[in-house]
Amino acid sequence: MRSDSNQAAPGGRVRPTGLPTEDLVLLQGRVAAQTRALLAQARQWLRIGIQEPQIRFDLRGRSAGQARVGSRGPWVVRYNPVLLTANAEDFLATTVPHEVAHLVAFARYGSRIRPHGPEWQAIMRHFGVAPERCHRYDVSTVRGRVLREFDYHCTCRGHRLSSIRHHRVLGGRDYICRHCATRLRPGCHPDAVGH
Repeated sequence: MRSDSNQAAPGGRVRPTGLPTEDLVLLQGRVAAQTRALLAQARQWLRIGIQEPQIRFDLRGRSAGQARVGSRGPWVVRYNPVLLTANAEDFLATTVPHEVAHLVAFARYGSRIRPHGPEWQAIMRHFGVAPERCHRYDVSTVRGRVLREFDYHCTCRGHRLSSIRHHRVLGGRDYICRHCATRLRPGCHPDAVGH
């Protein structure tokens, strides 16, 4: 288990999550134990091998958890320490099973399933948790990531691409307009007014 180095507070000081260091470490230990217990339950239930993931408490923003799986590199489950602190019991009851179900679904069915599809939902029900896609935690005090948008155009109109898609274009990926089927190009449409 690895905690976020940005929240280290020696000597019992209070971390940005609002909990003293010792309490946060205990809470993170409960989450890690719950993660491992659900994985063990799934291994026994499905009689399959499931890779032991790295468990991290370094997720920021509005997401409560994130599971990363694949054939390359270690599997990772990341949890948001701020949302964990503010919603400890519900986090243990719903967020931890949610992320573990992603690992189990990948181990059992592979990568060709929908992330919150029927396979994942069946695993959630086996864990005794309603298969809900999103959490309902108050995120009004949590800073989310703000994505910049970039102007692109095709032959028929202007488009706005997020910074993620913009960087994919810079890396060689093409995006096609659904209306005119031409490749999007950087910049405003030539007929755009006020640009």
